[in-house]
Amino acid sequence: MKYIIFILIFFYPLNIFASSKQLIKDKLRETENISFKFTQKIGKKTEQGECIISYPKKILCKYDDIYNKILVSNGRSLVINSKKIKNYLRYQLKDTPLNLILDKQFLLKKIEQVEIIRENDDTFSFEILHNNNLLNIFFDKQNYEIKGWTTTDIYQNRVETKLFNIEINIMIDENLFRIQKYIN
Repeated sequence: MKYIIFILIFFYPLNIFASSKQLIKDKLRETENISFKFTQKIGKKTEQGECIISYPKKILCKYDDIYNKILVSNGRSLVINSKKIKNYLRYQLKDTPLNLILDKQFLLKKIEQVEIIRENDDTFSFEILHNNNLLNIFFDKQNYEIKGWTTTDIYQNRVETKLFNIEINIMIDENLFRIQKYIN
């Protein structure tokens, strides 16, 4: 009897880990796009807005600020524009941490390789270290949808992004991600 109890206690957490990991992968695999509102904290500064991600590697974010800040990626380039700056800022997407977040196949591969999934009351999370970029991704414990992430931006600031009002696989117009529409 003690032997059976030992086996149940020892292997039960492994089954929870394995099933949670599989459910996260399944949910991500079936997600073609995601729309959400966000709160983003960079140092002491907090920003809010809404985004649409379309896999692979496309994103459009509109910030709720007086400068009408826009962040958009067409899968290759990332453009940031607002009324505050005279010219838009353009980066190669591959040079930013968003490249990892927007690459669903990369995330699925890394989830498969992860050995430790952290857990709290609301989320599962895991860390990815890739090309000196540390990415921590959070998934909802109830529905296994992506719930947020923390990264370090190109200026070495810690960036924490939390998602809410999430909708997946909505109808979207792919023309939203044409960066020419958002440059001065």
